[in-house]
Amino acid sequence: MKPSIAPHKLSFPQLLQWGRHPSDFLDALTDRYGDIFSVQFPGDKPVIIVSDPQGIEELLTAPLGTFSSGQGNEMFRPVMGDYSMLLLDGKPHQRQRKLTMAPFHGERMRLYGSRIGELTEQMMQPWQVGTTVDLPACMKDITLNALLDIVFGLTAGRYAEQLRQKLLDLIGLVTSPLIALHLFLPSLQKDWGLWSPWGRFRRLQREVDQLLYKEIAHRRASPEIERTDILSMLMAARDEEGEPMSNEELRDGLITLLTGGFDTTSTALVWTLYWIHQTPNVRKRLMEELDSISDPSDMRAIAKLPYLSATCQEALRISPPIVLTFIRVAQVPFQLMGHQLPVGSRIWGDMYSVHRRPDLYPHADQFRPERFLERQYSPHEFLPFGGGDRLCIGNAFALYLMKLVIFTILSRYELALDDPRPVRAIRRGPGLEPSRLVQMKIVGYHYRSSCVATGEYVESEIPVRLN
Repeated sequence: MKPSIAPHKLSFPQLLQWGRHPSDFLDALTDRYGDIFSVQFPGDKPVIIVSDPQGIEELLTAPLGTFSSGQGNEMFRPVMGDYSMLLLDGKPHQRQRKLTMAPFHGERMRLYGSRIGELTEQMMQPWQVGTTVDLPACMKDITLNALLDIVFGLTAGRYAEQLRQKLLDLIGLVTSPLIALHLFLPSLQKDWGLWSPWGRFRRLQREVDQLLYKEIAHRRASPEIERTDILSMLMAARDEEGEPMSNEELRDGLITLLTGGFDTTSTALVWTLYWIHQTPNVRKRLMEELDSISDPSDMRAIAKLPYLSATCQEALRISPPIVLTFIRVAQVPFQLMGHQLPVGSRIWGDMYSVHRRPDLYPHADQFRPERFLERQYSPHEFLPFGGGDRLCIGNAFALYLMKLVIFTILSRYELALDDPRPVRAIRRGPGLEPSRLVQMKIVGYHYRSSCVATGEYVESEIPVRLN
């Protein structure tokens, strides 16, 4: 048996580094201590950070009841709510997960595909050749519109725009560094009036809840069986005892999907488009594959493109929107990588460092999608969406949306980075974003070779290229 893991007590500069540059923080401590170490944050219990695939596997395949995930996510309760899957364990978690699974698989996913393409086209309507676009703003726009349309079933009208704006305001506040600090330090969660950050969050939350419960009540009173949005499907779902979700369960589930999926997906799209245009050989090979699609409306064929899939996977590997993929709290004594952990031990899965291991990913600092075509990685070696029984429920939808958005954009426009200098990852709120604004120049329209061969271009699409 190995000795217990002595916690590393953080210096003030290390705390600042964790808060602003967590990737540098993890690089430094992994280089010093290896694949498993313990960190003592001020005023808190030590946490064990693991980046060894074997250790990750031991954690994710442990018998049910060994760990609590909800306890580890307790800090998110004020945002997600008591019935969020992030906060539940055991049978309540299994029930909620089973009820929520259906909309994210099979025929339902294919129904969402055409709508994602339409929404991406709408997002690009203001784009003009010769101009520069704010890539993060555009990706947030398409991601939010897709979530409102597909998850909530809100498409147009005064009510949809009101809820859209309130949700956008709420998400912007929840993902800000200031509110993230409040979540880490519950003692700050006080409403001090009009200019109080926590007070503003609570007021926005109440306004959003009022609109959401109003929509739920309307649909319960006037159900429409032909609706295909996720909210309608969740309302129609029944558990093994024939019971539906309560209004509170629906609300917390929707907020979890929105807040958990919006920022991470939009940021992943920014990173993916950044890396594609930062790496000319990747862009060339990707465009050759995209041009092989003869029917741009065949979303199923697009989603199956191997190099497009590998490009998205590589972007999630090299620039993950978050660095820690899961949190576990031991409910029974547990042996991890030869170390005996007592009850109450908190363990963080360090996805960032797993994805940088040279034994798994040679030349890990290079953006190289080919690695995902040359090797099949296990769920313990590549885990951008977590794993085990807590695998992100929206992982298939997020990847699907990423591939379709990228295909739709690159099939219409030729883009270039306005500033080609390398970009670092920096923490903004809970996730990792580019350290500076990523802007893209619209260089010209794109000639798709399949359309050129068949003469499918219309006059309004005659390409213009700026040299």
